[in-house]
Amino acid sequence: MTQLSPILDEAKKQFVAKTSTDVHNEIFGLIREQQQSGMVYGLQEGQQAKDFTLNNSVGVPVNLFEQLSKGPVILTFYRGGWCPFCNMQLRAYQSILPEIEALGGQLIALSPQSPDNTLSQQEKEELRFHVLSDTDGMAAALYNLLYDVPPSIQEIMTNQFKRDLMEYNATDRWILPVTSTFIIDKSGIIRSAYVNPDFMQRLEPQDILDQLNKL
Repeated sequence: MTQLSPILDEAKKQFVAKTSTDVHNEIFGLIREQQQSGMVYGLQEGQQAKDFTLNNSVGVPVNLFEQLSKGPVILTFYRGGWCPFCNMQLRAYQSILPEIEALGGQLIALSPQSPDNTLSQQEKEELRFHVLSDTDGMAAALYNLLYDVPPSIQEIMTNQFKRDLMEYNATDRWILPVTSTFIIDKSGIIRSAYVNPDFMQRLEPQDILDQLNKL
């Protein structure tokens, strides 16, 4: 099984090489600020998962607890299809989907992107799992993950990367979730919580399978 971390590490090196010192210092500064803030992001292992209903890429509502009635859920919050680190993560998780399903689990990914952008993302990556549109970051807020993008980062994303999150997310706020992956058992209890303000790091696919094997 391909490890995700070396792929992300290489992408980080390329990001640093292609951006100015001012740009990546601002972005790494936000990561450090969130890591050192003392805030506890995300629900914790052993807590009850929060239910929600969100639309998938074709507008069909998907309810978390209804999905849990079928088996454990791997629930991953990502930033959006514009984020290359997110695309690498979703492709890696797609590659282990047969193993996830063989263990009785299912995968749900959600981001603040509007359904139109979510559809293009799903088509582009050819994902075979639920990709949901977390309108206005409602679910991210329930899971204590939502934050407002600081003005300095807004400026960088708009001017340097030509990405307007209000357009991508079809909302009037610059919002993102702290990237995270939760493994939730059939009873709705969070059995594993990986929450990391460093969006350049993600939970390894093998760790997901190891946790599912324990359920």
